[in-house]
Amino acid sequence: MSELTYAQVAKQTAALARDINRSAERIRGYAKAIRDEALDTVRVAEAIGQMNVDKLTIGETRDLARRMDAVAVAAVEYAAAGDATARAATAAHEQNKTSHSGIGEAAARSSVGREIYDVKSGWLAQE
Repeated sequence: MSELTYAQVAKQTAALARDINRSAERIRGYAKAIRDEALDTVRVAEAIGQMNVDKLTIGETRDLARRMDAVAVAAVEYAAAGDATARAATAAHEQNKTSHSGIGEAAARSSVGREIYDVKSGWLAQE
């Protein structure tokens, strides 16, 4: 019989919240790296402009910098959505603890074995 225990739910919701938080943090790091590269690309465009490189190359370099900056902005927005998801996962974990931790603790302390799966629910209702 496959059963889902409080301990499993608690472990999985905690792991999910941690994983989402780590992922959002990684995405923010990537966004920062992309933004830094975009700023470097702007500096390159300015530098090659001072060297009298053709205007088309300078324009393409500036356009690349603008596009990289847009990607960085999108990554930051994506990370913010990840933050909201992480908060929801953390709230689910906390709600699980609030709603079920007492049941999990009582079951863990119970002297009744876990092999009583064949007990009929009607019998429990009568008792």
